This record gives sequence, structure tokens and C-alpha cells, in this order.
Amino acid sequence: MNILSLVLQEHAAEAPKVFNPTTNVMVWTWVIFIILFVVLAKFAFPPILGYAAAREKRIQDALDDAKRQRNETEALLTQQREELANAKVEAQALIAEGKVAADKVRTDLIERARGEGDALIERAKVEIAREREIAIDSLRREAVELAIAAASRLVSQRLDSAADRKIVEDFLAGVGTNTGTGAA
Repeated sequence: MNILSLVLQEHAAEAPKVFNPTTNVMVWTWVIFIILFVVLAKFAFPPILGYAAAREKRIQDALDDAKRQRNETEALLTQQREELANAKVEAQALIAEGKVAADKVRTDLIERARGEGDALIERAKVEIAREREIAIDSLRREAVELAIAAASRLVSQRLDSAADRKIVEDFLAGVGTNTGTGAA
């Protein structure tokens, strides 16, 4: 240890000459640099450059994929907008068609109701006319009965009731036709 301490003390007294390069130090620095460069070029640079190239390729692929997906998304968005516009047009067409169909159904129902109402009125008129005829016939029969009863009291002698009725009915039918058509 004595020798080592002596060498250190001698060199410690001298200031290091870092900025005063000597030829010997410069040559060894260049030799070491070139050897290190060759070793790095042979063993370290290819994997580092390969990793950098692979990373660059992954990044470029990711950018290309993102661009492709963006273009697909824009295309799908445009397609969906067109489909939405078409759906709106179809919906409006269906609504218009529904309105037309509803108007047609309403018109048909109104016409059918009018037709049924007119038919009901006609049936009622026919029924009223039939009932009127029945009432007139009934009144005629009663008038015949009353006339026969009045005539038999006045005459005080009773004729054959079937013959009497025939005479009065013929008379009333002639009178009813003359006055019925004039009154009606």
C-alpha cells in the first residue's frame, strides 16, 4: 500500500491536464472510439435500428388504420344520413297516404250513412203509406158499419147485411176515390 499511496500523492500534486491533450492520448481515444463504433455498428445498431424501424412501421400502420377507419366512419355516417333522409321522406309519404286513405274511408262512411239514411227514409215513407192505407181501410170499414147501422135504424127494416155492406162499400169506394185523389 505504500507504493500506491506514494504514486497517488505524486500525481495528486499535479493538476490533471484534461484540456492539454497529448498525441498519445488522442491516438488511444480515437482507437477506442473506432473500436467501440465498430462493435456498436456490428452488434448494437442493427437491433436498435430494427426496433426503431418496427416501431415506425407500427406507428405508420396505426396511422393508416386510423385514416381508413375515419374514412369508413365518414362513409357510414353519410350513408346513415341518406337513409335517415329517405326514411323521413318515406314516413311523410306514408303519413300522406294514410291521410288520403282516412279521407277516403271517411267519405265512404259518410256516403254509406247517407245511403242508409235515405233507404231508411224511403222504408219509413213506404211504411207510413202502408199504415195510412191500412188506417184508411179500417176507417172505411167502420164507416160502412156505422152507415149500415144508421141506415138500418132509419129504414127500420133490416136488409141482408152482406148485401148492405156490398152496396155501402161500393158507394164509399167511389166516394173515397173521388175525394181521396182530390184531397191527396
